[in-house]
Amino acid sequence: MLRSLAREFKLNSCNDFLLKRTRLFSTRAGGGHGSRLEGKVALITGSASGLGKATAHEFIQQGAHVIIADTDSELGQQVAKELGPAAHFVQCDVSVESQIAEAVETAVARHGKLDIMYNNAGITGPAFPPSIADLDLEEFDHVMRVNVRGAVAGMKHAARVMVPAGAGSILCTSSISGVLGGLGPHPYSISKFTIPGLVKSVASELCRSGVRVNCISPGPIPTEMSVREIGQFYPGATREQVIEIVNGVGELKGAKCEEKDVAQAAVYLASDEAKYVTGHNLVVDGGFTCFKTLSFPPPDQFV
Repeated sequence: MLRSLAREFKLNSCNDFLLKRTRLFSTRAGGGHGSRLEGKVALITGSASGLGKATAHEFIQQGAHVIIADTDSELGQQVAKELGPAAHFVQCDVSVESQIAEAVETAVARHGKLDIMYNNAGITGPAFPPSIADLDLEEFDHVMRVNVRGAVAGMKHAARVMVPAGAGSILCTSSISGVLGGLGPHPYSISKFTIPGLVKSVASELCRSGVRVNCISPGPIPTEMSVREIGQFYPGATREQVIEIVNGVGELKGAKCEEKDVAQAAVYLASDEAKYVTGHNLVVDGGFTCFKTLSFPPPDQFV
């Protein structure tokens, strides 16, 4: 409690000073096209919508060629067309290893290499999570097969290309549900807790071959999937109202987490700017998981 009070006083007293320094030392990137991923080839699973689509867009803006890998053939082809000639779609169910292998082979066949493998595809499982005592293990296995086994398969087949090349960046999407317990259904949370451990395990091997492995844990973002899932708890709410609910979960004043924020984090980890970063879980949550508010009773209760 004392730390929280001290932090509040410190922030208030330093606010003007920090604003002045920001004008002098701002590191915000400029708009328009960049070249942080110039000439690189990326494969992104689950990229026909949501975070994957946003990341594909950012990668292409930064000069990369992107393989859009997704189960939704119609939407995936549409997204590839929208993104232009630097994008190419392949149908890929990450729970089927052979399809991941084929997606990697497509990237190499088209571009002669694979620089970035982003294991982004994932599912949440049941929207209304049962007690652990009532957990359907068939549903659990399905979530783990997509979220964890799919990521392992992606790492495996990317490594077969990247290790001989002596370079590469492998990314995975985790979640704040893999940082704090109780934020999601058991199958989803367990799968996302697994990802950072998987990243460290694989990074410990592949660092000897010049291949980096990292993951990103996004905070609450109103993606199509999250709006659809959370909307089931609020059947009377409009889509806009559900988006407001999701955005209201954030803690960082004056900002909200958007798909582009996660995509830009992925650009950093995929780029040479992060050449010495591996085995890391980059949490993009506006401070959501860095503290817990103490629920003290009001002082006047004891007057």
